[in-house]
Amino acid sequence: MNHHPPTPIGRVLTVVLGALPFTVITVLVFGEWPPLARWDQSVAARAASYGAAHESVVDFWQVVGAVVLPWTSRAVILVVAAYLWHRRARLLTIWLITSAAAELGLVQAVKAIFEREPPALMLVENSGFSYVSGHATAAFVMAGALGVVLPSVRGWRRRFRLLVLLPVLAVVWIASADRIALNVEYVSDILGGWALGLAILTATSIGFGLRPGLRRRRRRTPSDDDGTTAPPRASVIVNPIKVGDGVAFRRKVTRALAVRGYDDPLWLETRVDDAGNAMAKLAIENESDLVLVAGGDGTVRVVCSALAHTGIPVGVIPAGTGNLLARNLHIPLDLDDALERILEGRDRRIDLVRVHGDELDTDRFAVMAGLGLDAAIMSDAPPHLKKQIGWTAYLVSAAKNINHPSVRVQITIDDAETIERRVRTVVIGNVGMLQANIPLLPDARPDDGLLDVVVIAPRRVTQWPIVVWRLLTRTNRTDMYLERFTGRKVELVAAVDVQRQLDGDPIGPGRSLSTEIEPGALTARVPKRR
Repeated sequence: MNHHPPTPIGRVLTVVLGALPFTVITVLVFGEWPPLARWDQSVAARAASYGAAHESVVDFWQVVGAVVLPWTSRAVILVVAAYLWHRRARLLTIWLITSAAAELGLVQAVKAIFEREPPALMLVENSGFSYVSGHATAAFVMAGALGVVLPSVRGWRRRFRLLVLLPVLAVVWIASADRIALNVEYVSDILGGWALGLAILTATSIGFGLRPGLRRRRRRTPSDDDGTTAPPRASVIVNPIKVGDGVAFRRKVTRALAVRGYDDPLWLETRVDDAGNAMAKLAIENESDLVLVAGGDGTVRVVCSALAHTGIPVGVIPAGTGNLLARNLHIPLDLDDALERILEGRDRRIDLVRVHGDELDTDRFAVMAGLGLDAAIMSDAPPHLKKQIGWTAYLVSAAKNINHPSVRVQITIDDAETIERRVRTVVIGNVGMLQANIPLLPDARPDDGLLDVVVIAPRRVTQWPIVVWRLLTRTNRTDMYLERFTGRKVELVAAVDVQRQLDGDPIGPGRSLSTEIEPGALTARVPKRR
């Protein structure tokens, strides 16, 4: 297949070629091509004769037929689709369901159009028309979807693909042989079913942009003098603590890049003393066409800050506890789905925020900064709980800090007059959604050139339900409990030292945070619009 994504003409040609076998078989069947007709009648006569003399064999195939019904194949596809949906692989889920629905609808349509009578000497009662075989079509679609396309697009190892492929191919053979052994369908009905299954899988795979089996582009060497363009280069910056199974992760990412024509990626691991700054600079020196970053929100923040104003696209692979930037850019949390959506995605310029304060060098963040309660929650979340239960560990920390003391804070937005509030927390955001899709800053957009500020100030613990309700319902009413502001520059000065955070990373206590928006500073690789 092609090394590059197919052009519109290429996609149409692929669909046409996928439908060609079904078209040819259908023409031959209903044109009564003599060799095919003689083959059908010969096999049907032998099956009828053998079955009449061996009733136990007929009984066996009847039991097999009751197991390998078309609805069994469709049910398997639905179970796998439910699993993929749970893993947030939404594109693959919809593709599987669409393929199964297309198979069901087209089989019934073909039967109704051609109305071919089954063999006269059927060994069991069977109503309906025989062309095409519903059993063969459903089994072929299941085998093609689960045994060929799905493992390939998700980057499974060849050995595991074979373990999946061989059983489903056996199911196709058994489901097809059953129809012939019971003499309820002709051989050409089976061939037509396989061909229709191929046409369905080809059309749906192309329609959903799935391209299994792409060979990786050869690395260009100095001896290449044909003027071809060198393959794109990617750098992958990984926090090994957050990724987990580093070998499997590396294999999947390398595979996903290779099938899209990328050269061997540059792999860079963060260190305890460097969350990604030096690695991002190496990616720049490598003249990377794309940087993938996998780690917690802190790793993502550092890498994005280092790549600001370079124009190099950054793709965020969710691997941490919060994954706030990925969530706000609508990147799926499932690794395979995220890779697919990023590598097939588009580039979008988003804002970053420059920040400095006491005991804090000038830095940047992409999501949110804050002081007070939210920073205390981030600081007190137990690391072992974050590893075991993910972002819900923050709920444990929130319960511990529910009575976090309020602090007097001076807030200056742009050149407006400074206001003073006694608050539990103040959050400055470039984006608005927290985990579980909680809209802390519902009007925030990553590319609007504005900072959004929320001031949360319940006086007593019993007033927290009011605040939470207003956040969940996106109520815009301003009162003493919750206020929102927007601006290009925001400065916070607390009366005493309080905890502070940048993109969920605690940065230690202090009294001030000064922020300023940097419009369009980062090129982010995001999923295409739907």
